[in-house]
Amino acid sequence: MAATAGIRFAPHLRELRLHLCQKSAASQGVRDFIEQHYVELKKANPKFPILIRECSGISPKVWARYEMGRESSASLEGLSAKQVADTITKLNVAK
Repeated sequence: MAATAGIRFAPHLRELRLHLCQKSAASQGVRDFIEQHYVELKKANPKFPILIRECSGISPKVWARYEMGRESSASLEGLSAKQVADTITKLNVAK
């Protein structure tokens, strides 16, 4: 997907955490996003920490940590891989 290939994380964004379940249908879009786009995200942002946390039975969510310790999150439940990418893009531009 060309949209994720161009994502360069903003300087105020310090860390991205993806929480997902390994088996649930609600996390399928997050698993698809990781399979399809993680490598190109890391190539575009090689030193940026993108943490993937798997836990059985949890609701999928993305957490963004910004400078000064502020955090923001968004639910990824039932989203497609493209919608997950769009959500990450929105967190990237949020301050």
